[in-house]
Amino acid sequence: MYSLTSLTALTAVTLCMFFFAPVGNIAISYGKPLTVSKKVAPFLLEHVKTGTPQDILIELSAEADLSDVKNIKSFESRKQFVYDRLRTTALKTQKPLLKWLRQKGRDGQFVQSFYIANLIAVNAAPPELILKIALRDDVKMIWGNPVTKGIPPFEDPVISSEDGRGVEPNIERTGASRVWTEFNVTGAGVVVASPDTGVHWEHPALKKKYRGFSEEGVTHQYHWHDAIKGPLTDQNENKCGYNLSAPCDDNGHGTHTTGTIVGDDGAENQIGMAPGARWIACRNMESGLGRPSTYIECFEFFLAPYRYGENPMTDGKPAEAAHVINNSWVCIEGEGCSQGVFISTLKSLYSAGIMVVASAGNWGPSCATLTDPPAANSQLTLSVGAYNHWKDVIASFSSRGPSTYDRELGPDVVAPGIRIRSSASGGKYLELNGTSMAGPHVVGLVALIWSSDPTLIGRVDETTKIVRLTATPQTSSENCGGVVGSKIPNNTFGYGLIDAYKAVGTRLVHSR
Repeated sequence: MYSLTSLTALTAVTLCMFFFAPVGNIAISYGKPLTVSKKVAPFLLEHVKTGTPQDILIELSAEADLSDVKNIKSFESRKQFVYDRLRTTALKTQKPLLKWLRQKGRDGQFVQSFYIANLIAVNAAPPELILKIALRDDVKMIWGNPVTKGIPPFEDPVISSEDGRGVEPNIERTGASRVWTEFNVTGAGVVVASPDTGVHWEHPALKKKYRGFSEEGVTHQYHWHDAIKGPLTDQNENKCGYNLSAPCDDNGHGTHTTGTIVGDDGAENQIGMAPGARWIACRNMESGLGRPSTYIECFEFFLAPYRYGENPMTDGKPAEAAHVINNSWVCIEGEGCSQGVFISTLKSLYSAGIMVVASAGNWGPSCATLTDPPAANSQLTLSVGAYNHWKDVIASFSSRGPSTYDRELGPDVVAPGIRIRSSASGGKYLELNGTSMAGPHVVGLVALIWSSDPTLIGRVDETTKIVRLTATPQTSSENCGGVVGSKIPNNTFGYGLIDAYKAVGTRLVHSR
């Protein structure tokens, strides 16, 4: 007999079939051996020991074969291929487990299926059920699905902004405004995605940039999704409500980040990098709190948007997919969010040719503070640190590399992240600080590059190379991860400060 309070000993212990029994004492009979601890994420396993029900994400062993996507040149065809393969695999392989879960479930237990990764979310799963799930051959891993702080704290306070001043200094510093005037490139033809706290879509700098807006009217179908179906905590007071059919921002963060990508009111508030691009959005956080399942649900919507109330597994439209996704959030490892739960999702987006840009986090100035998903995965995201363009130094709070996930160098590049003036709820403008503010500059940069040369759309690796190699190199006295700060790239600035004028200009020369 083993008690849940002594499960630390299970690391090297082989367990067999569990019978349902009182939480403090689970009986074991001998059958097919399995090391349970290897199939339950460490943070979750620690919480299983407490005997309390846990929200979980079950990753199935079956994976869709996406290897043939490399032979598909068309971005449109690639998205459809990836969607079809993923959902076919999920629909087929999840049936036995879903049936089994229904038999083991109880009234009110919520189960949600995903296809972008072969995952099933289960809320309030009893410890004995979690351990029994781990014994199934069709289960690869069980991850925790905790609520974590999706927006890391800012080092500096929010500053009220003055009136509009034309092109904002941060936008001018990146060279984006020169791209508009000299190359006549503004991001037209590119769709950017904002998974965040929502968006105040009627903001004067954002309304006409919304893909759901036209002079004939407005529709939110395929352009907006709400992954927040109910309160994430008992303490939250959500001013927007839940499961919304139209965009709303319960925090203001998403409105601000979206503004830095596309914002322009047609007058004195030119706050965005790519004012010709169109945006779509998904609320993945409630008042700055999120969980792995809400983040994944929004990624799934951006791969194949669907109408309000429809089934993403059968009704998604890859033709409506985003081109590039901003991620001004982190899923904190220390609060139970594992990088591994996002790997399959990020691979699916990469295979489809959708660029994922992620803010590095505000955990600096120490080395190896690039710690959390999604930015910590250097192979599948383009990570962005914060630059103080007022003083030409790194922002003190900007997370440094190397990544604690894969030990690779990071961030990829830096962009302005201090006193960034952008749109705010209620039609206002605010200045904010953070890598959350830096990341959207790079999303806008990708939109400019792809708008200038549509043949690049979907070519994630090549685009990443352009962003990196056209950045203005930056050095420092900081030596992180065995890499001296005088080397390019380094673990403080990556390849340097983004340069939109050079990135687009270089590509235009090569494409002619």
